[in-house]
Amino acid sequence: MIDVPSDSAILESSYSGLEDLFAAEVPTSIDDIGPPVPVRMLNEFTYCPRLGYLEWAQGEWASSADTLHGEFVHRNVDQEDRRDLPVGDAEHPEAIHRRSLRLESEELGLVAVVDVLELEGNQATPVDYKRGKAPDLYEGAWEPERVQLCAQGLLLRAAGYQCDGGIVYYAGSKERVQIEFDYALVKRTRELIADFRRTAASGKIPLPLVDSPKCPRCSLVSICLPDETNWLATHPVLEEEEDTKVVELRKALVPREDAKPLHVSEQGAYIRKKGERLEIEYKGEKLASVKMLDVSHVCLYGNIQMTTQAQSELIKRDIPICYFSQGGWFHAMTTGLTHRNVEVRIKQYAAAADAALSLPIAKAFISGKIRNCRTILRRNLPDDPERILDRLNDSATEAERAGSKESLLGIEGMAAKIYFSGFAKLLKAGFEFDGRNRRPPKDPANATLSFLYALLTKECHIAIQAAGLDPMLGMLHQPRYGRPSLALDLAEEFRPLLADSVAMSLMNTGELSNDHFVTRAGGCGLTPAGRRATLGAWERRVNSEVTHPLFGYVLSYRRVIQLQARLLSRVLLGEVREYPPFKTR
Repeated sequence: MIDVPSDSAILESSYSGLEDLFAAEVPTSIDDIGPPVPVRMLNEFTYCPRLGYLEWAQGEWASSADTLHGEFVHRNVDQEDRRDLPVGDAEHPEAIHRRSLRLESEELGLVAVVDVLELEGNQATPVDYKRGKAPDLYEGAWEPERVQLCAQGLLLRAAGYQCDGGIVYYAGSKERVQIEFDYALVKRTRELIADFRRTAASGKIPLPLVDSPKCPRCSLVSICLPDETNWLATHPVLEEEEDTKVVELRKALVPREDAKPLHVSEQGAYIRKKGERLEIEYKGEKLASVKMLDVSHVCLYGNIQMTTQAQSELIKRDIPICYFSQGGWFHAMTTGLTHRNVEVRIKQYAAAADAALSLPIAKAFISGKIRNCRTILRRNLPDDPERILDRLNDSATEAERAGSKESLLGIEGMAAKIYFSGFAKLLKAGFEFDGRNRRPPKDPANATLSFLYALLTKECHIAIQAAGLDPMLGMLHQPRYGRPSLALDLAEEFRPLLADSVAMSLMNTGELSNDHFVTRAGGCGLTPAGRRATLGAWERRVNSEVTHPLFGYVLSYRRVIQLQARLLSRVLLGEVREYPPFKTR
């Protein structure tokens, strides 16, 4: 409880105390804390300590309708004013305005960009722009907004200005709300500054909020995963039981993304930037024009050219560019700088080097894959005289009890042989399938599977990198030059559900025929028309929606892959006890 001086007899002494509080240093060593904390991050920390830590310490960020609207509201005040900050005095009392003024204090450990600064003599008044309408509160504004404004006041005081209050401007209601920097607010702000810096330096993420109304509107809800993390932290991973009750968590995650991948496979095509769009041309003819806002990532197959301007803009927008060989082999990706979340990669490297940490995760990948293989066959196999389903069930149980990665790989290999013997029975006549082969695939079925597995690896690679993990170092697949081992790990549980099911559908419905394949030098590959048909079926599948078997909400398969990558990071950071593989019923 904070005692706020209020009696008129002690007003003078309380004002003196406020002056001392303004001048006091934050009681934390800067050498132990690191760089100054942005005041905007202090706002997030006040709203939710976990949110502040995710954005500042782990470098996570995601746009939402609210954040984009906020950027629009700030479009004018964000234009930097390069004029020097004047020092007013009694002889020059005229009011002066400054926009986007940067302030920093080593003593406070803070840095801020003031939206608008109103100066009259030596009296400084910060103005902070906010979207939405002014709340009906006695204090005039929500606590995070008042703390952010007060922190700007502390910086102005540290710069030698008199600052006794500030203004929050609400664009929604076009109101200016006056906030007084009283004793209670200043003390609370300084406490939060010290607390935030200690938390950031500790390297331990705060616990998620429990059933908080703040979470559904938060832009980082799909990264934070508050409900999922809280539930998994207290419950073991569900066993494969037909009568297991699904837990229904809040539908905080967006079911699907509005942006979609852009696939370009026309050999010799040329991609350039024109305004806010990407234009694809071939021999001077425009093939397509798409808004970059509608693109989640770009996939280039073979000999495709792209201008530096287009590449630069895509990187700036965090839109990955994925490169495939002409035959569909995924071999490279262009993105911006490595994800700032070094913390989770340190944990990943430690787990990969320790069998006691990596083996349980590897077992979850493989057991999930085998159970999903069994599900595909159970749904489609007309009869089972060879007891394939029982044998796969036994293999999944053995995988869950494996004592080493070597034995786990042996179990996975035997289970794959059993599964593909059943998968061959699901294909209509005309597509012979005598087991899995690759590099190069020797028949149409294997050529289709290889291409679909490459597309799946690409999806997992993007999701893993977005989660701050290193796609090249896996828990099951051993590191090898050029191989995205962790992406291959994550892909295991999705191979039967996405790639195999799409391949079966394409060949059984006639979307692919033998005319869509070409055989040369003992290898088989898809023709351009066959590749387009396969890409269309793939996009339909990954964008189709499914009910999550653990959490009960509906989301697309592409979002499921992203969710699983985030859950993996939560396991590595120690927030979740076990990795829960995605297993359909």
